[in-house]
Amino acid sequence: MPAKDFYHDTVCTALIKDGWTITNDPFKLRVGGRSVYVDLGAKKLFAAEKQGRKIAVEIKSFLDPSLVSELEKALGQYDLYYLIMEDEDPERVLYLAIAQTVFEGFFSEEICQMVLRKKSINLIIFDSETEEIVQWID
Repeated sequence: MPAKDFYHDTVCTALIKDGWTITNDPFKLRVGGRSVYVDLGAKKLFAAEKQGRKIAVEIKSFLDPSLVSELEKALGQYDLYYLIMEDEDPERVLYLAIAQTVFEGFFSEEICQMVLRKKSINLIIFDSETEEIVQWID
């Protein structure tokens, strides 16, 4: 299994504070004889529904000196997990979780803005200090 991201526990806490239950840590996906691991699986039950909403969350810290390299890795993982989940768990929604500072900094740059315009990426923006989710972007 892969090592946990720097913000792994922070995102777990933020999701729990937001009413989510962590169901898988990590969330394992299998294709043939291969396994990949999304950082988290979670569900949330809604009073008005009999079924809950299920998500998978890939957490990225963007702490590496090469932010573009981190973006390349994040996009590659997101795309791979998305494709596998389409077949293996289509009712679960995939999210990329990033810190608010990364969203307001690096993700405000043209390279990230272009990616967000051209690709359908669900984002969870969290405050690393308060350990709370500040924005969901679908």
